[in-house]
Amino acid sequence: MQIDTSYRGLLRIALYVISIAMALYHMWAIAFGSPEAVLFRGTHLLFALVLVFLLFRLGSKTEDMELAQGAQVEGEAKLSLPSTLDYVLMVVAVTPILYLFVNYEYIVNRIFYIDDLTPLDMTMGVIMTLVVLEATRRVIGWALPVTAIVFLIYGLFFAKLEPMRMLDQLYMTTEGIFGIPLSVSAGYVLIFVLFGSFMERTGTGQLFMDFAMSLTGNQAGGPGKVSVVSSSLFGTISGSAVANVMVDGPISIPLMKRSGFSPHFAAGVEATASTGGQIMPPIMGAAAFVMAEFLAVSYGQVVIWAIIPAILYYVSCFAAVHFEAKRRGLLGLPRSELPRLGETLRVRGHLFIPVILILTVMYSGYSAPLAALVGTLACFPVAALRKTTRGYVNLKNLLDAFVDGARNALGVACACACAGIVIGVVTLSGVGIVFTQVVTHVSEHTLLLALVMTMCAGIVLGMGMPTTPAYIIMTALLVPAIIKLGVIPPAAHMFALYFAVLSAITPPVALAVFAAAGIAKADLWQAGWAAVKVGAAGFIVPFMIVYEPALLMIGDWPTIVGSFLTSCFGILMFAGGLHGYFITATTPWQRALLIIGGLLLIKPGLETDLIGALVAAVVIATQIAARRNAPQTAPAKST
Repeated sequence: MQIDTSYRGLLRIALYVISIAMALYHMWAIAFGSPEAVLFRGTHLLFALVLVFLLFRLGSKTEDMELAQGAQVEGEAKLSLPSTLDYVLMVVAVTPILYLFVNYEYIVNRIFYIDDLTPLDMTMGVIMTLVVLEATRRVIGWALPVTAIVFLIYGLFFAKLEPMRMLDQLYMTTEGIFGIPLSVSAGYVLIFVLFGSFMERTGTGQLFMDFAMSLTGNQAGGPGKVSVVSSSLFGTISGSAVANVMVDGPISIPLMKRSGFSPHFAAGVEATASTGGQIMPPIMGAAAFVMAEFLAVSYGQVVIWAIIPAILYYVSCFAAVHFEAKRRGLLGLPRSELPRLGETLRVRGHLFIPVILILTVMYSGYSAPLAALVGTLACFPVAALRKTTRGYVNLKNLLDAFVDGARNALGVACACACAGIVIGVVTLSGVGIVFTQVVTHVSEHTLLLALVMTMCAGIVLGMGMPTTPAYIIMTALLVPAIIKLGVIPPAAHMFALYFAVLSAITPPVALAVFAAAGIAKADLWQAGWAAVKVGAAGFIVPFMIVYEPALLMIGDWPTIVGSFLTSCFGILMFAGGLHGYFITATTPWQRALLIIGGLLLIKPGLETDLIGALVAAVVIATQIAARRNAPQTAPAKST
């Protein structure tokens, strides 16, 4: 194979080498034990910053994908190459980290907040803070850097923090940039992102799509249900709503449009289904690992807490698609055009083995990163087991999987470092305590009002910001307030995580909707409100969690099972009311009763469950009678 020795070719080789080195370093650290905190987190950030300044241009946050993947495209001269300034910034970015490594003994032996910083220490601290802000801006946009800048201004000019002490907190300790968020990115996120890349490169994405198609493709609104099932599966290995949309959307959205769904509804279904992947066990998004660190519990415990809320979320999505399809009289795809389940499992079913290995290792008592490492190492050997997937096993595909994994982790790494700036200022200034007092005072000790305030803040923070930093900031500012009002910590954190996730489908800034609407060629606002309507019941689930911890599998089993069943049926009624169909098309008063009865069943409590069941009985009885006595009506037209 001839090696391209041009500037462009050498840069590609450098990107491959750095990306593979980054992945291998983290795999080594998991297998043999990670170095000291500053060294491990610093090396993680060093790799990330080098790749960011090589891959992302100064003028925008658009990554040069073709360059990163080494694609040969027509008109290569148009590809954006790093400028001299990008190289300068790259060198400037790694200098403060190398300074910590070279002076490691001095760093660990000094007494934080007591020993004064040298002028060189302060200079490096300023540089570190600035390059983290710029790198984050390049990868995910302005939202998080502006938030961090606001907190820095607050700390300096309102909380009157000494600049030296603030730099000490942010740069010289593990309570700022190199804090818990970056630790989670280095220790957990990268290896799971790498696992997702390996799974995708060995054909697992196609397995998930075929699996979903064979199960639900021929049902009413089948392509929409395919989107829900496949997105929930792929979301467990991608951890990113937008990435999930971009993988599933090009297949599922055209199928939905072809079956009769409007473009904006198809986009809304795909965006909502893809977003839920971040709360879908067994492998959730990056924020779940942060939650485990904050609550000092195992990742497996977080998965157990998330099982029922995730099921309720997808029951809501599935029901919305079903009722909308029935209302419009939409049919599924012909069985002749769909893959058969048995054939799908025979051809690609073995690709489930790495996921099974992860669960087996994790629930055998080993750490989640080690389980992910085992699953990652198994991907290509498993693909080689069958002739049908052996074509994926080649050196280029393996190297590309490493590059994809490293590149896909950059956004989380930079976001976690930038969120560390916010956490550092919050911790040093005590603004978290002040904010808790404000929320408690404004809500006048009313839990529901405090929850609504937290929900709104989570949605606003998540607009344009990844789930992980949005959740981290909510944890610092808002979660303590609702815990103070009596909410148990797991429920408070799950509440915050849920709304940090749902911000991806909430207008006006809804990143998952933007991606799906682009594929569907749909109006952004219509797609956004369609996504909210599809996931509407999902917005109620976090409140259910707070008022009924049994939905987190906390409590006795009769209560857990009873709460789960009534909540499921309540969500079905609520979705039926929103979409105008239950057993048959609804009248206005039936829609109102379905929504009211659904909310009553969703709300914990025997009295509300009994009233909700009575309302459901009335609606069902009248619908059955109407179905028997009335002629078949024409399906409603698509809107």
